[in-house]
Amino acid sequence: MKDKKISVIGLGYIGLPTAALLASNGYSVVGMDVSEHAVTTINQGEIHIVEPDLDAFVRSAVAAGRLQVFNQPQPGDVYIICVPTPFYEDSAIPQPNIDYVLAATRSIAPFVKAGDMVILESTSPVGTTEQMKAVLRDEGVQVNNVHMAYCPERVLPGKIMTELVENDRIVGGITPAATQAVAEFYRTFVHGVVLETDDKTAEMCKLTENSFRDVNIAFANELSLICDKEGINVWDLIQLANHHPRVNILQPGTGVGGHCVAVDPWFIVARDEENSRLIRTARTVNNNKTDWVVEKIKQIAADVKPRSGTKPKIACLGLAFKPDIDDLRESPAQDVTEALLEQEYDVVAVEPNVKSHEKLPLLDISSATEQADVIAILVKHREFMQPAMKQQLRSLGAFDFCGALA
Repeated sequence: MKDKKISVIGLGYIGLPTAALLASNGYSVVGMDVSEHAVTTINQGEIHIVEPDLDAFVRSAVAAGRLQVFNQPQPGDVYIICVPTPFYEDSAIPQPNIDYVLAATRSIAPFVKAGDMVILESTSPVGTTEQMKAVLRDEGVQVNNVHMAYCPERVLPGKIMTELVENDRIVGGITPAATQAVAEFYRTFVHGVVLETDDKTAEMCKLTENSFRDVNIAFANELSLICDKEGINVWDLIQLANHHPRVNILQPGTGVGGHCVAVDPWFIVARDEENSRLIRTARTVNNNKTDWVVEKIKQIAADVKPRSGTKPKIACLGLAFKPDIDDLRESPAQDVTEALLEQEYDVVAVEPNVKSHEKLPLLDISSATEQADVIAILVKHREFMQPAMKQQLRSLGAFDFCGALA
């Protein structure tokens, strides 16, 4: 198996770690990305994203000559597609956009030969793998001789290099033979259990996992709204309720972000609106929580007498969609901060994992808190949760929207 050449299409938060991991396991890997910056950076043995331990994997793989990156697809024996799957937002229900997946499929068609594996890892609506098969067929590929499968990633940003290896994986082939072949490939580098199913079940499983999380977070976020109105500390309430042996309520926050939990439920709703009412409601609750945070900060600011100028200065602590990463995709914290800025509030942001932002002035936490009239904690970054910093933020009257001070 290790004599197979791996071609990875898309070198972002999943593609690059996957490529580097495969190279570290003895595979020869060629990667492709449309970003010239990503290509140049990786070929220098460096990384263009923040992820613990990834830099060491990439540096070693490039130095050993097992990982090379290009701006055009390269031939291989195993093709792994890890490109974005956003959605169209011009309708009441966001519609999945798999254009990047289909474009990536067309791009590898000239190279795909009998016996090759074509694997989709991008989160996708049910039926996407079949659509890829149709694309390859239309491009003249003898698809009956190609092993096509869907294998969703299940990793947590900040722990990707560990979880790519240790987590269980699902492999869903278009045919039983494809399932078996691709599962055997994953077992060469995955220590977790590799579970076999069909492509549509695998696609639905990924969406189900993240929709389950979204629904449970929505319950916590809805509780936070009720508790705020009643003058109840929601963090204390949840801690008490979770002492029940069969209760495990999650923590509320600024909303739900990232390119999985905030997106995947819409893929289910768009395909079957009639039977996904709870899933759609959860999405609405979590989106509305972000709007509620904006309005809450505006109410707080209205009651504050500015130190200087005509408007109070608001310091928003955290922009990433979850703690201790640099990923701003679908981030509710960023949405809150930008919404305040767009409404002409005097806003500064603190995001220790990002060097610069195109819209927002970034300050270190000391400078921001010294200047601010209102301090809003939006993300539980470790820098905000050090004992001395927590004490300081409490003394400054910071408003905690994510449980950092709980």
